[in-house]
Amino acid sequence: MNSGRVSTPHVLLGLLAAGSRHGYELKRAHDERLPRARPLAFGQVYATLGRLERDGLVAAAGQDRAGGPDRTAYALTDHGRTTLDHWLTTVEPPMPYVASTLFAKVVVALLVADVDRARSYLIAQRAAHTARLRELTTVKADPTATLSDVVAADFAISHLDADLRWLHTTLGRVADWHREVHP
Repeated sequence: MNSGRVSTPHVLLGLLAAGSRHGYELKRAHDERLPRARPLAFGQVYATLGRLERDGLVAAAGQDRAGGPDRTAYALTDHGRTTLDHWLTTVEPPMPYVASTLFAKVVVALLVADVDRARSYLIAQRAAHTARLRELTTVKADPTATLSDVVAADFAISHLDADLRWLHTTLGRVADWHREVHP
């Protein structure tokens, strides 16, 4: 279970910490509690539960039919709780590498394009980031937004803001950077 990316197994363990749930409930809880994250696919939930059960981190806790097909509920095991507690107390290291599609596109644009084309890409990207920033700001102002929505929007806004500052700074450096790349 890697750091640096959202750990679906750990999130599912965390969702099971409050009590047993079946896959559908876990998917719904994930999507509600992490509202700006990529929604989980049912297949991913069940595949992850299978691995967690195989590794002794969760155990089947009964079946529920509830007007449909049998649904197996899963519960956190003692080993699962220990694993979850360890994950929660481990500090996430800052990312050691610049791994961003945005950054890679700007570098490649400078390698293969002229200054004006690279600048145009940066301006278009800045406009897209600004539009997304506005969308997220309206989420925060929505009176029906949950605290999960607001916290997720704050997280995304902070990252978009950092990207926008970088785009602005890089726009001012495009000509010099292009000369460095194409001496």
